[in-house]
Amino acid sequence: MYSELSEADRQAPLEPEDLQFLSIAAHLTGKDREASEILARAHQGFLAQGEAPKAARCASWLSLTSLFNGDLAQSSGWLSRARRLLEDQPDCVEQGYLLLPVGLCSVREGDIAAALAAFLQATLIGQRFGDSDLASFALHGQGRALIKQGETVRGVTLLDEAMVAVAAGEVSAMVAGGIYCSVIEACGEIFDLRRAQEWTSALERWCASQPDLVPYRGHCLVRRAELLQMHGAWPDALEEAQCACEHLCRPTPKPAAGAAFYRKAEMHRLRGEFDQAEQAYLQASQWERAPRPGFAQLRLFQGQVQAAHAAIRQAADEVEEPSRRSQVLDAYVEIALAAHDVAGARAAANELAEIAGRFGADLLHGQSARAQGAVLLAEHAVREAIVILRRALNSFRQLEAPYEVAKTQVLLASAYREQGHEDAAQLELNAAQDMFRKLGAVPDLARLEALSHKGGPASGDCRQTKNQ
Repeated sequence: MYSELSEADRQAPLEPEDLQFLSIAAHLTGKDREASEILARAHQGFLAQGEAPKAARCASWLSLTSLFNGDLAQSSGWLSRARRLLEDQPDCVEQGYLLLPVGLCSVREGDIAAALAAFLQATLIGQRFGDSDLASFALHGQGRALIKQGETVRGVTLLDEAMVAVAAGEVSAMVAGGIYCSVIEACGEIFDLRRAQEWTSALERWCASQPDLVPYRGHCLVRRAELLQMHGAWPDALEEAQCACEHLCRPTPKPAAGAAFYRKAEMHRLRGEFDQAEQAYLQASQWERAPRPGFAQLRLFQGQVQAAHAAIRQAADEVEEPSRRSQVLDAYVEIALAAHDVAGARAAANELAEIAGRFGADLLHGQSARAQGAVLLAEHAVREAIVILRRALNSFRQLEAPYEVAKTQVLLASAYREQGHEDAAQLELNAAQDMFRKLGAVPDLARLEALSHKGGPASGDCRQTKNQ
């Protein structure tokens, strides 16, 4: 559609309605700047025809896309114009579209009550006028806002309802892609791996059915890379992360490129490819608003314990959002113990347990149990450590997360060794070693081999590994 409409526009300027279609086609093929310019032309065309509501709808979409791109001043300007155009208009569906950027701005500003009110009103307007795009987008907005407010069950129910309309093909491709990516992001926020897997697979199928589609492929690949990493398919995860970087940087980099470069960095770090990891972390930092724990973990792998400790403390000071904070706290425990900061590790483990209790997610329960077990081991409460580390091991096995299983087995081996159960310790070490070798976890494998030769506890024992 894009080629045909572009050619027609070159032959003779298109009417505003056709310019709207051309703008959507440009957006779906990754030409974001051109899409906005074309939509602005459509807006001007509707104004010239005296079609204030249609011009306002264009302005609302321009406000929304500017907001997604981080152009807050432009978003505010377009929103103000849309409001002015609708001031003297009778009740119309465009009043609902006007509320979408209002709701998103309210979420960003932390005013969840205002966001819920805006999205609820937009949903009702969409339903009243039979506009499935508006109703579905606003319904999903309600779900995201409820989750931000801590009402996870209600929020997820609304997200699933919005996804029913998407899966049934009741909404346009532009709205469908946006809702897909947003719902998958929400699954990450609440640690719902089952839903994340289900909707990522659905998004992947949807993207594959539309081969010219660009904007949502990068998001799809990032989420897929995360899940592949979790399930131990590391070569595939690195390949997907690299593809995500390429998609999200063409033709101009998108803010989501930060997540893609971070996932790429994580894979290089875990494989012991430290130079590539450091470069990717630096690229991610250009787009990420708050630090993540990966760079600190890289320094730990490199044997720079004090640098790692300083980096993870900085991340803990700056990161507040629960899904990212849980990652920071999980890494904090390991790094603090390596730096012999048992009190700091205990505080981090306790906070991680509080987050796990709040969200009730299997991944968080596994991470929390492992963190508590590691701290108990450092505190020489070995019997209690073994019980809780066994609990963590079961959680990670149920999640089919082999790397997390192997890391937990190393801690269990240390606990058994503390009790003098050398045979039990060796069984756990052998199983972990086999898994690290299978995954290609070079730094962990080198650390484990050093531990086997040393015959001492695993926690806090870090060796610099060769940069592969």
